[in-house]
Amino acid sequence: MGLPVEPVQWNAVRSEANVLRGVHAHWQHADYLTVVVGRAAIGLHDLREGSETEGAGYIVELDADSPAALAIPPGVAHGFYFHEPSMHVYAVSHEWDPADELGCRWDDPALEISWPCSEPLISGRDRELGPLSALRDAWRAALAAAAH
Repeated sequence: MGLPVEPVQWNAVRSEANVLRGVHAHWQHADYLTVVVGRAAIGLHDLREGSETEGAGYIVELDADSPAALAIPPGVAHGFYFHEPSMHVYAVSHEWDPADELGCRWDDPALEISWPCSEPLISGRDRELGPLSALRDAWRAALAAAAH
């Protein structure tokens, strides 16, 4: 059985409790991830126009004690909240490209993500991200540029 993502690179990331990473989106690469230590809430928001889940926000819980993996296709914005010290391992389908790194504020209500936190620890980069509306515009522009 093959993976839902054909990996070109694997990464392992450690996070402390109450850390939130994201929300990020990629127009080019897909992610495939699992939590190998600890527990995480993965927030998802579908940017893909015409998708049956377009505009919907979800939370998926991953716990190392109940192993499972999650595939995140291009166009699904995602963030990771870690309830406790954790490590997640993820594969990506394309080499890293800064043009493929889009994002928005984790707490934008338009994401419709019910995060299990109110004051998480966030990186400076993620703290500076704009609203979901700007992410949608960047997503559309990236798709249009890639089509040419």
